[in-house]
Amino acid sequence: MRVTLDLMVDTLKAAAESSRLRILALISRGDLTVSDLTEILNQSQPRVSRHLKLLLEAGLIERYQEGSWAFFRLSDDDAARDFVNGLVSRVHDGDPQIERDLERLASVKRKRQERAASYFSRNAASWDQIRSLHAPDRAVEAALLKLVGKRPFQSMLDLGTGTGRLLELFAPLYKRGVGIDMSREMLAVARANLDRAGVSNAQVRQGDIFAPPVERDAFDLVTMHQVLHYLDDPATGIREAARLLRPSGRLVIVDFAPHALEFLREVHAHIRLGFSDRQIAEWFAEAGLDLEETLDFEPRVANEAKLTVKLWLGRDRRMLIADPARNAEQRETA
Repeated sequence: MRVTLDLMVDTLKAAAESSRLRILALISRGDLTVSDLTEILNQSQPRVSRHLKLLLEAGLIERYQEGSWAFFRLSDDDAARDFVNGLVSRVHDGDPQIERDLERLASVKRKRQERAASYFSRNAASWDQIRSLHAPDRAVEAALLKLVGKRPFQSMLDLGTGTGRLLELFAPLYKRGVGIDMSREMLAVARANLDRAGVSNAQVRQGDIFAPPVERDAFDLVTMHQVLHYLDDPATGIREAARLLRPSGRLVIVDFAPHALEFLREVHAHIRLGFSDRQIAEWFAEAGLDLEETLDFEPRVANEAKLTVKLWLGRDRRMLIADPARNAEQRETA
């Protein structure tokens, strides 16, 4: 993407200051708050806020609210992200100032991980109870990797990202990943997990999956892993997810087959007790998707209290007419 001379000069001026370049180097490694940056840079909050304002005005970073916290991330614009990544990749990590910044960044991330671990431990028993009723997660993940394929793609969106596991799983394939979740506690877990895994090309945001804070027609892969049974209107959730896909993009849903375990409603807030292939196919069709694949995963222990995990893959019916190379890519991953 080419820009005017004046715009390029303004963009270079915004980045061409040591503190602002340090901020870009830090944010390129994950979303941070003003408090995080103040601690890392050892500068006053007003000064850090001033630097952030200039980077915002230049379109190099973006701000989003999560409860009372404001996070800053690299711009969603591909050209801006490429520009920033090109700059920071040329700054040596061994530079004394950058080295100190990265040490303080590691300290900030450790604190996040400790808070996340505390929340996770408080809820682990509840999650383990449900996991014991169905097939191991690793079997489902292996099938997901096989189904999506090995060819890299531009962008992924994980709706109801939870622990961020799918963002971590597919990180080697996508250039930009985004996770959406309503729970601030789960977002803290996801950030800690992504930091621990060294995933820097994904970010998570607070938002409603019925009105996600992302652009439409922008994602090659959208995932909804164990989310649909919490929704009072799953059909609308699928339609909203489909609107976020690029032409020929794919929607992957992992959830349960129909079952009669009422305690999941009473104890774990499940609204729907599973979904049939026919129901998913109808909802996909209404959303402009073709159901391409259905997989079943039987529970590890055969008993009455069991859950069969289902995987459904749908594809956007629109074709990418204007980009032959991208069409070829889609055919290879089909």
